Amino acid sequence: MTMAKETAAGAPTRASGEDKQILEEGVKPRGKWANNTEFLLSMAGEIIGLGNVWRFPYLCYKNGGGAFLIPYVVFLFFCGIPVFFLETALGQYTSEGGVTAWRKICPMFEGLGIASQVIVLYLNIYYIVVLAWAIFYLYNSFKSPLPWSTCDHSWNTALCQGHYSHFANPHLFQPGSNWSFLNNLTSPDYFENLDDMQVSPSHTVEHTGCVAVNRVLRISDDMTLGEVHWDLAVCLLIAWVVCYFCIFKGIRSTGKVVYFTATFPYLILIILFFRGVTLPGAGDGLKYYLKPDFSKLGDPEIWRDAGTQVFFSFAVCQGALTSLGSYNKYNNNCYRDCLALCCLNSATSIFAGFAVFSVLGYMAYELGVPIQDVVESGPGLVFITYPKALSMLPGSSFWAILFFLMLFFLGLDSQFVCVESLATALTDMFPRFLRRRGGREVLVLVIACVCFLLGLPLITEGGIVLFSLMDTYGPSGISLLLIACFETIVIAWVYGADRFCDNIEDMIGYAPNPLLKYCWLFITPIICGLTLLYDLSQTHTFEVYGFVPGAWGAVIGSLLIATPLMCIPIFIFVLMCKNPDNMTTPSSDLRQARPHKPILTLCGKVIFKAQGKPNRSVDEEDDKMVMEEPCSV
Repeated sequence: MTMAKETAAGAPTRASGEDKQILEEGVKPRGKWANNTEFLLSMAGEIIGLGNVWRFPYLCYKNGGGAFLIPYVVFLFFCGIPVFFLETALGQYTSEGGVTAWRKICPMFEGLGIASQVIVLYLNIYYIVVLAWAIFYLYNSFKSPLPWSTCDHSWNTALCQGHYSHFANPHLFQPGSNWSFLNNLTSPDYFENLDDMQVSPSHTVEHTGCVAVNRVLRISDDMTLGEVHWDLAVCLLIAWVVCYFCIFKGIRSTGKVVYFTATFPYLILIILFFRGVTLPGAGDGLKYYLKPDFSKLGDPEIWRDAGTQVFFSFAVCQGALTSLGSYNKYNNNCYRDCLALCCLNSATSIFAGFAVFSVLGYMAYELGVPIQDVVESGPGLVFITYPKALSMLPGSSFWAILFFLMLFFLGLDSQFVCVESLATALTDMFPRFLRRRGGREVLVLVIACVCFLLGLPLITEGGIVLFSLMDTYGPSGISLLLIACFETIVIAWVYGADRFCDNIEDMIGYAPNPLLKYCWLFITPIICGLTLLYDLSQTHTFEVYGFVPGAWGAVIGSLLIATPLMCIPIFIFVLMCKNPDNMTTPSSDLRQARPHKPILTLCGKVIFKAQGKPNRSVDEEDDKMVMEEPCSV
């Protein structure tokens, strides 16, 4: 059956009077990407970030090397791609941001969009702190020698072992070398009995950790917040200023900036890869990275790690994909784009592991220690271990500058797309006020200022505890998995999987793979539900540099998880009171190519018949004039 033809502009048809009304009220029309490349680069910038460098390689090494790719691919094809495509297609179909898209598809689940924006708000507050650290390290990378390669600083400890590069004293960096001279220390304040101190080359890794703890974070002994580190505050301000000017004009500026921010990190990553694989010991590092250990596949922890990595890496359940997709033309082939982006993201993660573990293999080789003694996960990998490895190379400052530039740009586009997601959602919720001349600029400025102020406690003496709490419990696996379950169930069972597939076919010109329908109906929610139950059954100990918060840490963590999830039942209850007759009926503004076809069929049997048009409320009638997208693009 041939779908109804689309308008020449590529958007659903509307009366010209509405466009006139929009212009009369001074409400600016909703923009579109100038071309498909801007959309692809923006999406790539959002999903390809710091996690590809510091999380995936470590998880692969930790969970059986190449064997980890098996659960990763399972989650990728049955959870990651279906949810990724669902959110992107939802935005393109409705031409709405992360909140109003759900309002139009299924009004009673508008809380899903609100929950996603709460998680985005968390990310906007704490994720940019990592960029501030990257700027701080980048500034210090211009110094020679690198600050983390010497021991003549006030923040060094007695265990410090300076090392400009292995060429300085090669006889000290071989297996069995004599480091006993380091016991002749003149700072008894650190240790009362230095005779018992055991010094080894592996302490050079700890020295770089000393830089992170004693110089960058400057952690207080009791982990109280204490004073704001104003040098880090300046770095945080610089990060926000750069972020603001990347997106303050909306997709007009974002679409141009991503040509550089999304591609430049790849250039640096390729350079680091070729430098890494030519180093001695690189082969051992890559062996540890990819050597399969299939015995670990029976451990459910590996499957949970694979699932959470897919959800974190693909930025699902955060509203960002819906917002970016909403700026597409109606007939853009988002199906093809999503498959290409998912493959690119996974390939980047694997490729980044080669660049990381080749250098770590060289570091272990030079220090004469097993590679497991130098590998860390999370921020420790990119701010402690890898910088120390780079400091052992000739021309270490050059390689450090390249590395931290890559980190900055990897995080930058992920950050400003998160801000874009929040700004788009708010603009679509209140178009009369925010879609006016200057409204966009002011809104982004307010978001930047508020998030900057809320981020200051994270760069205090005990701020790393708050940062870790937000990182662990903000966009937590529990929140993302539950939201993913709701999204797939709402689209497949409430809105109707057949109807949504028809909408997609109307947009792209052909039907998507039928497996997607059954993923939305059964496979994805079941896998996410089982992973969620396993996650809830496990006991997790929260610890930051040996510090375990008291009951207040558990309270804050619980609030971070509960706050977005509470939005879902709250908005269901609100709609039950306001408009109980149209709780599941989609907006009549949405184009339906086959309005009389059943919305869900299984095995040839009709599960849910076609729905009638909703009873439009007065408020919705008024909002229609300004909530819609104009015909021209």
